[in-house]
Amino acid sequence: MLKKIILCCFACLCMIGTANAELKVDIVAGGTDPISIAVQKFELGNGVKSADAATIREVVEADLKRTGLFRIVNHNAFPEYVKMHAMPNFKSWQAIKTQVLVQAEMNLAQNGQYKLDFFVWDVNGCEQIEAQSLVASKKSVRRLAHIMADAIYERLTGEIGYFDTQIVFIAESGPIQKRTKRMAIMDQDGYGMRYLSDADTFVMSPHFSPNMQSIVFLSYYNDDPMVWSLDLDTGEQRRLGQFGGMNFAPRFSPDGTKVAISLVKNGITHIYEFNTLTKELRQLTFGNSINTSPSYSPDGKKMAFNSDRSGRQQIHVLDLESGEVERITYGAGRYATPAWSPDGQFIAFTKIADDTFYVGIMDPRGRNEKILAGGWFMEAPSWAPGSRRIVYYETEKAMDDIERISHIRSVDITGQNIYDIELPEGVYGLEPTWSPRLP
Repeated sequence: MLKKIILCCFACLCMIGTANAELKVDIVAGGTDPISIAVQKFELGNGVKSADAATIREVVEADLKRTGLFRIVNHNAFPEYVKMHAMPNFKSWQAIKTQVLVQAEMNLAQNGQYKLDFFVWDVNGCEQIEAQSLVASKKSVRRLAHIMADAIYERLTGEIGYFDTQIVFIAESGPIQKRTKRMAIMDQDGYGMRYLSDADTFVMSPHFSPNMQSIVFLSYYNDDPMVWSLDLDTGEQRRLGQFGGMNFAPRFSPDGTKVAISLVKNGITHIYEFNTLTKELRQLTFGNSINTSPSYSPDGKKMAFNSDRSGRQQIHVLDLESGEVERITYGAGRYATPAWSPDGQFIAFTKIADDTFYVGIMDPRGRNEKILAGGWFMEAPSWAPGSRRIVYYETEKAMDDIERISHIRSVDITGQNIYDIELPEGVYGLEPTWSPRLP
């Protein structure tokens, strides 16, 4: 259990001139200069392990640096050490072009947990702009760091943070002729990967429930391709239902009470909606075309999916109340795997054109298409909370055309700051899905 307490912030007088405009990062605009941020060494109370404090500082800096929006000031360049509750010498920090200063201290709470207090200073504005207190078990130092980084990120960008999250994916290992695919989960920075399925059952397409209590996925248990659910607390797995045909590509509704699936009946693939409370199955698409890859809008009123009903694979949007379907993509190539952003402003997609795969975004009407990345093979875009970053996987074509390696990559909506999420040696990543913020 992790508790957060918001402390009272206070402003101070700037002794070097008039106050500056509010410090803010424009996260949407590309090519903006990163904000320089200095994170001081933590003050430590009795019983606090210095290694734990160093880990938190390191993780906070790494989280912020990976966004591409922040530059971490070199520790050796710090002009002073500012004690907690003391006033920084703003002139000295301005001299080394620091824009944000972060102070922190760790103590032991009465129950033996860690208590982390931190202050965030706008150096040019000469004011404290954030102050918080976090309490967590000693085993949760990395979560403390991610939550602290989220608070700093949110204060400086105005956007929802995404550091205290996880990614579920298919971990691939072994020789190319006999690859093992297992469902795995890790923190968004790649730390703490653990397997959720064994090596004997082929699994695909994992997706989180909105409350983070379960994951739905495709399993070939007993060579029978069906959608299953996994309880993340107990580890219990159970078949979603008996639907009379191969079913795959599961997605939870925003309220968590329904699961959209693709179901093959009589050789035709349609999208159905399974109510987990009433156990009722409702057919959503009709006709003789292939309809798959459902993705709910954040309000649960619409669903994006891909279909070949127009003669070529394109993205359509279904109104779940009226049943009306609208095609929204008309560009060259084929469109697939739509994913609605949490804020409802974008739909991410995969596009295949001229023998190249692309990951991009567009608005819900199919306009303002923007390509974010392209390569030999890439697929499965999934949104971070806040709708400003996407995770996907890319497979690189090897020179010998045999040993192909898949990476899990992340990109922001400007198409900049693409980076790989590091996996353990010998493990490759497919079909990642970003979780909501952890409860």
